[in-house]
Amino acid sequence: MTCHRDPLNGDRLRFLTRYLEAISPSGYEASAAALWRDEAARFAEHVWSDSMGNSFAVWNEVGRPRVMLAGHTDELGLLITHVEDEGFLRFATIGGWDLHVLPGQRVRIATAAGPILGLVGRTPTHLLHRDHGKDARDVRIEDLWIDIAATSKASALERVRIGDPAVLDYGPASMDDACLVARGLDNRIGAFVVLETIRILASSPALEAAVFGVATVQEEVGTRGAIAGSYALNPDIGIAVDVGHATDTPGMREAKKRHGEIALGAGPILTRSPNVTKWLFELLVSTAETRGIPYQIRAQSTPSGTDARAMQVTRAGVITALVSIPNRYMHTPCEMVHLEDVRNAARLIAATVQQVHRLEGRWDLVR
Repeated sequence: MTCHRDPLNGDRLRFLTRYLEAISPSGYEASAAALWRDEAARFAEHVWSDSMGNSFAVWNEVGRPRVMLAGHTDELGLLITHVEDEGFLRFATIGGWDLHVLPGQRVRIATAAGPILGLVGRTPTHLLHRDHGKDARDVRIEDLWIDIAATSKASALERVRIGDPAVLDYGPASMDDACLVARGLDNRIGAFVVLETIRILASSPALEAAVFGVATVQEEVGTRGAIAGSYALNPDIGIAVDVGHATDTPGMREAKKRHGEIALGAGPILTRSPNVTKWLFELLVSTAETRGIPYQIRAQSTPSGTDARAMQVTRAGVITALVSIPNRYMHTPCEMVHLEDVRNAARLIAATVQQVHRLEGRWDLVR
C-alpha cells in the first residue's frame, strides 16, 4: 500500500476533519448530523431530518428510479450509568467494543455545559496479579471506571448527568498525506462518501434517477435509522456505504480465509452476498472496469451487519448493494483508511447511479 498526495481539496478535507471530531455515539448523533446537513445544503436541492435523527439530502427529487445512498453517522460510545460516592463514573458501552481498547484512554463526555475530559481507569496490572489472582488480560466492564478528578458524588453530579454519552478523546490525523486515522471512521467516512457522490451527481447534466443521500443513525445498535429512513423514502434501489475489514496487516492471515484479501489503497470493496442483488453488483463491477476504477470483492454468506440489511427488506423489498471502504483496526480509536479509496468509492457509485434508469420499471427482470 502506497499513500500519495491527498486526493481531496482543502475545503472538503476540512469539513471531514470537523465531522470526525464531532461527538456522535448511537442515539446522540445530533452535532455530527447537523454538520452533515450544513455541508449537504451547499449543493443538494433539499435537506431535511426526521424525528429519529436521520439526515436526508436529495438531488433530482422528481426523477426515476428512486435511489437511496446510506452511510451511518453514529459511532461507538460510552454511557454514564452510575456515580460512585468517591466521584468515579461507571459506564456502559454503546455498540460492539473490544474492551481491551478502553483502559488508559482519555474520553470526552458530552454534558449540558459542553464536553469535559475524563479517563478510563483500571486497577494496575501489577496489583491485579498480586492481590486479586486475576489474569491481567481479562478486561471486564465492571472493572473499569471514568475518572473526571471529582472528589465526591455530589461534585461529580455538578458536572455530569446519568445518561451523558462519551467517546474516546482521539482526533483525526493524516499519515503520509493520504492515509487518514481517526476514531469513528466507521462510519462517518461512509456518510462522507454519500455526500461526495451527491456532489458529483449534482453536476451531471443528464441524471434521470432521483438520488436520496441519508446519514443514518443508530446503525451500531441494530441499523435502526436505516429501517426508518428506507421505509419513509420507499426507494427502488439502495446502496449502503460502510467500511470493511482490511486484511493486509500482520495477524490477519486467518482472517483472509473468511474476509478475503482486502488492502488499503486497492479500491472500494464490493460485497457478493444474499444481502446484495446480483444485477446491481454486476453493474458496479462493469462500471468500475469501464471507468478504470480499482475495486476489491468480498464474499459474505449471511446478511451484512450494515444498513444494507435493513434496506433490502423494507416494504416489499429493495434492490440493494454494499460498497465499503477498506478500514484497518475497526472499532478502535485509530481506524485507518486511504483517501484514494474514499474518492474512488464516490466516483464508482456516482457512475453506477447514472445508469440505473435503463431498467426502471423492469425490476422483475433483474433479480
